[in-house]
Amino acid sequence: MTVDNTPEPVIDRDLPTPKTEALAAQAPRKRRWSERIPVISQLRQSVGLQRGMLITGLVITGLFVLGAILAPVLAPYSWAQQSVNGVKFGTQQPPSATNLLGTTVSGFDVLSRVIWGSQTALLVILAAIACSIFVGIALGLLSGYFGGWLDRTLVVIADAIYAFPSLLLAIVMSIVISHGQSSLWSGIMATALSITVVFVPQYFRVIRAEVVRVRAEPFVESAKVIGVPTRRILIRHVLRNSTRSLPVVITLNASEALLTLAGLGFLGFGIEATSAAEWGYDLNRAVADVTSGIWWTSIFPGLAIVLVVLGITLVGESLNDLSDPRLRTRRRAGGAA
Repeated sequence: MTVDNTPEPVIDRDLPTPKTEALAAQAPRKRRWSERIPVISQLRQSVGLQRGMLITGLVITGLFVLGAILAPVLAPYSWAQQSVNGVKFGTQQPPSATNLLGTTVSGFDVLSRVIWGSQTALLVILAAIACSIFVGIALGLLSGYFGGWLDRTLVVIADAIYAFPSLLLAIVMSIVISHGQSSLWSGIMATALSITVVFVPQYFRVIRAEVVRVRAEPFVESAKVIGVPTRRILIRHVLRNSTRSLPVVITLNASEALLTLAGLGFLGFGIEATSAAEWGYDLNRAVADVTSGIWWTSIFPGLAIVLVVLGITLVGESLNDLSDPRLRTRRRAGGAA
């Protein structure tokens, strides 16, 4: 009887086999953290004209944010400065070496007012959106999840707020909140809170509709059955799956907040010139200059408003199109053709 001393083949179980390679190819690739950022992920999905619109909007919005952050460095003078080295600028002076974009009727440097105005606009937009998101998400989450009399009451209040013109409501709330005070931070907070009242119903409706949809999902029912606390269900399961459309709403509301701020300043309910630079106020002061042929006091603040609103709107509309699967598929088909 012969004994076979041939060693058995050693099988390395860590080596990939054709079966494991096929399964690995079919498994979905885990997205990197950079692909989970809303704007970055949509930018990777965009093609053709849609990508051009999104990039243009991001560039304009980025320049606006960068100018607001670096306003102390970029602005040649303060927002309320009327002289340099003891020499006054003069009123309604045309563009010159001292004042590159001329001076206003109050003797302020137009370029400095435009640059510092971007900082005021950014602060108001951030404060208004932050307050609106916090209040709107909280109310929409509670209303959509619990329903009942609370849901009916909040829906009626939201509909009642929608019945008022947004600018008129912002004017009324600005008068109630500011009480005639117009310093930098009090004016910014008063304007931001007045805009918040206008924006809260929008966030409330968006979150409420998503929560009503998510609470009927099987994973929410399973969490209730196994005894997960209600607070954990609301935050971890419902809220995390109800905020997908928020980036679109935020970008669209940012442009509306800027227009509301400019409207309040133009009508005289914003921040005074000595407290902070504000584009709407500068346009109000420049109305009489237009008939006299003095164009530089109005065209630059107005152009700043138009460009910033255009940039933010392009980003918001692009994100809105890319968040719709039907439009996204149509764009890809058009780009492939």
